Amino acid sequence: MRFGIVVFPGSNCDSDCHDVLSRIIGERVVMIEHHEKKLSAVDALILPGGFSYGDYLRAGAIARTSPIMKAIYSFAKNGGKILGICNGFQILTEAGLLPGALLRNRSMKFICKSTYVTIQNSNSFFTSLYKQNEVISMPIAHGEGNYYIDEQGMASLKENNQIIFRYCDQMGSISDATNPNGSIEHIAGICNKEGNVMGMMPHPERVSDPVLGGIDGARLFLSLLEGR
Repeated sequence: MRFGIVVFPGSNCDSDCHDVLSRIIGERVVMIEHHEKKLSAVDALILPGGFSYGDYLRAGAIARTSPIMKAIYSFAKNGGKILGICNGFQILTEAGLLPGALLRNRSMKFICKSTYVTIQNSNSFFTSLYKQNEVISMPIAHGEGNYYIDEQGMASLKENNQIIFRYCDQMGSISDATNPNGSIEHIAGICNKEGNVMGMMPHPERVSDPVLGGIDGARLFLSLLEGR
């Protein structure tokens, strides 16, 4: 399987994703610059974390106008698998490839810590190697991770089983104390109706190698291989 990692000015997790996919997962990886207008022949795209264009205006707002985005729209429309991590999730919502929006954290502060999330949909391309309702640990690092969607949009997410991850505690319980950024209904990650585009605020690439203290994130990338 050949992965493409899209690099925007300010991306800072692109090398981490490259290392996991090439060294840990053992797949081919190509880096794709934001100014390119065509995609290389890839089977899946990663929009990595970081601060694209310095998060000016708001996170992801400028990145969605990059030349590469037209090709990304076409890739998504044709069923290509796209994973947006943190800033990548923000870009996907700004671009309209995922519903809702990422707002400032309710604390109005940048948050960087380990969190627990529970698997809400284990039948997606991205989570097939997890168990339904399984609790895993992944870190977050963001200032605008407060996911919001209106009532009608929320109803659609639930109807189409688009909620992939929710923040929780180590036992899987959900409470206000386990919601680090104030996201509506504790949402940490969603997919589109078709299931081929997913965005998430936690960083799976940071827990995919035992040397980093965890491997819960590796199965997300391996799930993509299962569904190739």
